[in-house]
Amino acid sequence: MNSMDVEVVRTAMDWMNRGHRVVMGTVVRTWGSSPRPPGSLMIIRDDGQVAGSLSGGCIEDDLIERVKRGELALRLPQTTTYGASAEEAQRFGLPCGGSVLIVLEPLSAASLLRELLAAIEQHRVVRRRLEMATGLVSLAPCKDGDALRWDGTALETVHGPRLRLVVIGGGQLSRYLATMAVMLDYHVTVCDPREEYHEGWAAIPGVTLSRLMPDDLVIAMNLDAHSAVVAVTHDPKLDDLALMEALKTPAFYVGALGSRRNNDARRQRLRDFDVSAAEVAALRGPVGLNLGGRTPPEIALAIVAEMTAVRRGMPLDGRLADWSASETACRVTA
Repeated sequence: MNSMDVEVVRTAMDWMNRGHRVVMGTVVRTWGSSPRPPGSLMIIRDDGQVAGSLSGGCIEDDLIERVKRGELALRLPQTTTYGASAEEAQRFGLPCGGSVLIVLEPLSAASLLRELLAAIEQHRVVRRRLEMATGLVSLAPCKDGDALRWDGTALETVHGPRLRLVVIGGGQLSRYLATMAVMLDYHVTVCDPREEYHEGWAAIPGVTLSRLMPDDLVIAMNLDAHSAVVAVTHDPKLDDLALMEALKTPAFYVGALGSRRNNDARRQRLRDFDVSAAEVAALRGPVGLNLGGRTPPEIALAIVAEMTAVRRGMPLDGRLADWSASETACRVTA
């Protein structure tokens, strides 16, 4: 569950506390092209107010009217399909003949939303199981990724923890990188013990400023497989401290700004600090895809693009990952 969906659940709890009937829709299966992937959430209030999205606008209006009329999920969960025929797909504007199957669930205290949010806030991964015949909900620890399971009798979804990004350095590039990462659903922590880089960070929603030394912060955050670390100060006294600890964690992405030559020197320094050869090999540097960018926002875009590819398991063995002819790349001030 990403942070946008967490906000959907929080909103649902608020609406129920105010006495509203709330139905939650979850995309469980798609065929052909579909605007939103399985696991997407939307809640619909009895008066038609909504939060979240199931199709990017294609089917929401029809669902809202059906919930307002009391036609869907009054007492027990049920399914509904949009785009079952070419005529219906065209009617609702679903692209390329796509169709989508949605589970609709009437929410109550028995939906365990409060317990679900508590688990996410504790950085635990849990599987939520909804029994279609009874509406019974249960939560259990989960370690097998974020796959949604649907067999017609039960819906299982995996939730938490949200993505985290640690940026070492509080300069101009960090601002663009942090802003883009927030839009991609990361909770961002910018680490810079240098007082002159602290001004203005509180103005960026979703970003926390840490004044700790980078190695102390990385250790304190107990980084997991949903975490990424990017060092952008060009100062080995700060960058290397963070990297030597981050490379020992399960973080899915650890990278450092700089040319190939600088990163080769950095790798040797890390080996001198007893970072293993396998850990050093996991360092991504020059950081980001080689998009030819030179300005801070272009380089930030290249970094978040590579982070996304790594997180999604996309191979990075093509021209965009080749820095062999780019010795001058990434020479910007962090």
